[in-house]
Amino acid sequence: MKHTKNCNHCNVLLTEENFYASNLKKCNYICNACDTIKNRKNKLKRLAASIGQAVYNKYDKVKRGHIYVVSNPAWEGWYKVGMAVDAEDRCRTYQTSSPLRDFKLEYSEFFADRKETEKLVHNKLTAIGCDNRGEWFKLSLNKIKTIIKDMPNES
Repeated sequence: MKHTKNCNHCNVLLTEENFYASNLKKCNYICNACDTIKNRKNKLKRLAASIGQAVYNKYDKVKRGHIYVVSNPAWEGWYKVGMAVDAEDRCRTYQTSSPLRDFKLEYSEFFADRKETEKLVHNKLTAIGCDNRGEWFKLSLNKIKTIIKDMPNES
């Protein structure tokens, strides 16, 4: 070996016994032991990512769930109409984006097909001409609740 380098991870002197020559071409100065650890960590990261994706795919296939209405006093008169398998859990996730933890679950109703119902509710809210920004609507809470309650629900 023509170089005198140390491992970038553990600082051990790299020799022919503890270093793959192929790493030299890539300027990857890492001993075999650290390379093995790095490979195991990367394998675990890939596994965790695939498990996360599998869980998401299963969650995404769940049809049943809640249509919910969330408010925040920072946007008075505006309400987010969304869908979730569990409305209370979904509201808790909003709290992480607000230092005041002031999102409030105003209303939720369980539907056999949350995705289709959310689409119908959004279409109805848009059709009546209320101001909206994505899933946020400027309309009275009672009117939004009435629209949700009037949606068909096949349990």
